Amino acid sequence: QVQLEESGGGLVQAGDSLRLSCAASGRTSSVAAMGWFRQAPGKERELVAGITWRGEGTTLYADSVKGRFTISRDLAKNTVYLQMNSLQPDDTAVYYCAQQSFGKARYDNWGQGTQVTVSS
Repeated sequence: QVQLEESGGGLVQAGDSLRLSCAASGRTSSVAAMGWFRQAPGKERELVAGITWRGEGTTLYADSVKGRFTISRDLAKNTVYLQMNSLQPDDTAVYYCAQQSFGKARYDNWGQGTQVTVSS
């Protein structure tokens, strides 16, 4: 089992930046990919960005964050980051770190979430 611990959320103003971190511990050899999801009040959880854990670290982004958010990883620290620039009120949500294990079609392990609030 892998434990995921997020940090870095907070309250910022529109146009500001934040960096979220997610540290993985435990059986990290099972990690195939890591992702950041978010869920705003009254909305479904959506994938914001994902990155493969080994190899080149292929990334993908939701259209709504392309050009503003960057996902990255530090394999030595078993940590995935989400750099969020030019934040807008629509980015307000609880952000979750998630793991996709080898052999799994979906993300199967989740962090506890961290609140990001962007004021206008």
